[in-house]
Amino acid sequence: MNGPAAAVDDIIDVLSIIFILVGALMSLAATIGLLLFPDLMSRMHAATKPQVLGLLLLLAAVGLQQRDWAVLPVLLVAWIFQLLTVPVSAHMVGCAGYRTKHLRQDMLSVDELDDVVAAAAGEAVRGRPDRTHTDQDTYETGN
Repeated sequence: MNGPAAAVDDIIDVLSIIFILVGALMSLAATIGLLLFPDLMSRMHAATKPQVLGLLLLLAAVGLQQRDWAVLPVLLVAWIFQLLTVPVSAHMVGCAGYRTKHLRQDMLSVDELDDVVAAAAGEAVRGRPDRTHTDQDTYETGN
């Protein structure tokens, strides 16, 4: 193959290599962050942000190498699924870590949940003003 078609193939190959390398570096950065960051909230951030971008770049490289429009919907579904599930799972992990006190208060610049948790802990149980909500009350009564 000579001429413009070969030049386009070369450009696509170079772009694919760049996307693969940068995507792999983003995934490596996420792994290093998981290993080195000191607390749950920092690790959670490291696990979500670079991982989604790294996956986008790797999927883009696959799409470029396939050179077929039929693969695009599959790649988009994979990336959209990641965009929808990663923030939700990070939120759930963060809430669980906050409730179980697996965080370092000195690392937080703002603790927006402190007032909400304190207010919820002070609420009276329905029908029993002498008692307040605890995890055991919620488990036993379902309220």
